[in-house]
Amino acid sequence: MEKKFIKKIIRYLLIILIVTGCSKSTSGGGGSPIPTPTPTPTPIPSSFAKGADISWLTEMETGGKKFYNSSGTETECIQLLKSIGMNTIRLRVWVNPSGGWNNKADVVAKAVRAKNLGMRIMIDFHYSDSWADPGKQTKPAAWAAQDIATLKTSLYNHTTDVLNVLKTNGVTPEWVQAGNETNDGMLWPEGKASTNMANFAQLINAGYDAVKSVFPTSKVIVHVSNGYDNSLFRWMFDGLKANGAKWDVIGISLYPTAANRATLNSLCLGNMNDMVARYDKEVMVVEVGMSWEQPAACKSFLDDLIAKTVSVTGSKGLGVLYWEPEAYNNWQGYTLGAFDNAGKPTVALNAFN
Repeated sequence: MEKKFIKKIIRYLLIILIVTGCSKSTSGGGGSPIPTPTPTPTPIPSSFAKGADISWLTEMETGGKKFYNSSGTETECIQLLKSIGMNTIRLRVWVNPSGGWNNKADVVAKAVRAKNLGMRIMIDFHYSDSWADPGKQTKPAAWAAQDIATLKTSLYNHTTDVLNVLKTNGVTPEWVQAGNETNDGMLWPEGKASTNMANFAQLINAGYDAVKSVFPTSKVIVHVSNGYDNSLFRWMFDGLKANGAKWDVIGISLYPTAANRATLNSLCLGNMNDMVARYDKEVMVVEVGMSWEQPAACKSFLDDLIAKTVSVTGSKGLGVLYWEPEAYNNWQGYTLGAFDNAGKPTVALNAFN
């Protein structure tokens, strides 16, 4: 009995030693759990475009708006964006806008400023006198009565006119958009994709050929919003491909909320990889935005989206651009900028640094 008791005691002590050893292997001093290592940030290639559409800039400056760095020092806006890690500026073009903003002269003035600061340039042709987006693609007033053949000529001439003036002023855009958020084509009704995809493809080709005639190395973007909606993108680019359209890059917009940002980012990555595999084209997130009142959530969204875009198959994710981050204090009712009401960048834009 005594030997059996001793053996039981020894077995019991061995169990305690084993359990204690296992506990120490997963604990720090004092029994605290070992902290999870901080993941290494995804390295961003130097070729990756990190930037913003700042088309409101000259209008804001004329309206008395000032811009300040984090220390409160007044700073020219493009220089400020460059100092926080951006390398690319996007500018929209309207044909004959009533107020003059975003016309040829205004676009060239902003492009020269950006070029002189060493920024890369994207030009975004709306082919309208005002906003063109998924809900409206209104022909310029001067083109209102034109048929599809004449519209192609007008589009071509307008594109080459603006680009030639940029060229004369020493600006070579790296990317040019033929249309803005063309979810259902452009220059309605003639170029409405859901009723005449062939016409839309012809308009895209007129823009493509115009760009290449002035800047052969510039990449032409076809831009569609709702980057999470793969079925929309497949419908659009299957249709364009079937009708002989030419493009170099698929442009994407993405505007999540704090609640759905993770879901939309994941869907967007899946869509981007599908576009690369399906059409063998590069992709680029040319517009993003989120409420300025949630800067931490916005930074998390941008960090994740930038990492996902960098990870696109074959390094074909070219960049991420914020739409009008400099808009602040409810400028024109817009609340998805990334500056605070004092005119300073929020922490959201640290994602670009």
